[in-house]
Amino acid sequence: MKKTKVVTLKRMKWNLWLLGIFKIPLIAFVRPRLLKITDEEVLVKIKFRRKTKNHLNSMYFGALAVGADIAAGIHAFYFAETLGHKVSFAFKGMNAEFLKRAESDVFFSITQGLLIKEAIEKSANINERINQNIEVQAKNTLGEIVATFVMIVSVKVKK
Repeated sequence: MKKTKVVTLKRMKWNLWLLGIFKIPLIAFVRPRLLKITDEEVLVKIKFRRKTKNHLNSMYFGALAVGADIAAGIHAFYFAETLGHKVSFAFKGMNAEFLKRAESDVFFSITQGLLIKEAIEKSANINERINQNIEVQAKNTLGEIVATFVMIVSVKVKK
């Protein structure tokens, strides 16, 4: 079994920046901020500004989708580094429910990181792609839930 390595918040912020600059420019455009990452939790903030709002003066659907994408997906990169695996990662699906207009900064959080870790470990053991549902909550600055997402994370460990 491979040794686990400690991955810092600073390192994951750098990885997110690199991802936005070189691989997915929409992430760089929205400028999400990774505030917290642990084995279980992720907290991402997207500022409410001209580039992220729509004509109704609320956060645009695309910006909300980017936040949910990052909150659910950053754990795949985090565990790939901590476990020393090369992981092929994608989203297989998404279900979103918008409860209220997001008229301020939005914080995206997940508390199911260990499910992603289990999916990566299972994929490494059986050498197949594994799908895992991850729940993301989006809250405004008052702590009110403005949207919920179920992201279907699909991972495969490359040998």
